[in-house]
Amino acid sequence: MSLRLIVHGAAGRMGRRVVALANEDPTIRLVGGIDRADGPLLGSDIAALAGLAPCGVALSADWDTAISEVADGAARAVIDFSLPDAVDACVRRCVTESLPLVVATTGLDPTQHVALRQASETIPVCWAPSMSLAVNLTMRLVKQVTAALKDIPGGIDVEIVERHHRFKEDAPSGTALKFGEMIADELQRDGGEVRHIHGRQGKVGRRSAGEIGYHAVRVGDNPGEHTIIFGMLGEKIELNVAASNRDCYASGAIAAAKWLQSQPPGLYDMFDVLGMSDR
Repeated sequence: MSLRLIVHGAAGRMGRRVVALANEDPTIRLVGGIDRADGPLLGSDIAALAGLAPCGVALSADWDTAISEVADGAARAVIDFSLPDAVDACVRRCVTESLPLVVATTGLDPTQHVALRQASETIPVCWAPSMSLAVNLTMRLVKQVTAALKDIPGGIDVEIVERHHRFKEDAPSGTALKFGEMIADELQRDGGEVRHIHGRQGKVGRRSAGEIGYHAVRVGDNPGEHTIIFGMLGEKIELNVAASNRDCYASGAIAAAKWLQSQPPGLYDMFDVLGMSDR
């Protein structure tokens, strides 16, 4: 039985790549592409927008048409690659229709975090700052490196540098914040103190212990690159993970949508999808 898939944010850069990869997957049937009500491309074939032959599914702001294609109990899911101000309506509709949901939109505020956790009480939700396999493997490495170095004489200095395209609206990236959160959790495990510092300017004084520094670079069409620096006295470790195109994020989201089909309601992340969860 094929997975009937709705792509929320189908006209965006990431939405188009999800559509393109899903359209080429024989186990997936695209049944909906959702955009905002004032979107200039409404009515366009979503596969054509992705540079493929038309698939017969028009970009629309109307959920009802798409929902009618998934209401017969078939395997189904929604992938959200939209903008923060569009996520709330998507989450509400998925809860109402009992649709498994993959949320890949970053820059959500604390109220939206709460809404996703509440939604996961009734539907399976996969929510992650990055859908990339390489990024999630690097997160594991970051956790291991932090655990190994946090108690060395002289301590460690942690800096996170992230690079993205000029169109990205949130900074630092959700992935960079997740790297920082994982490092902070490890540093605080034995009662250590952590300060999150976003950029530096002026006479800020010497670097204090427990700082995690973030630096956001916006250049050209960079699809995403993160460098985590562990500085020590006399040596350093740098972990770098970079995407050469957006397909790694799209394929990860599709894998998550497939994985959710066999899961009960709950809040999941890519560690769960990849079988690397500590839970």
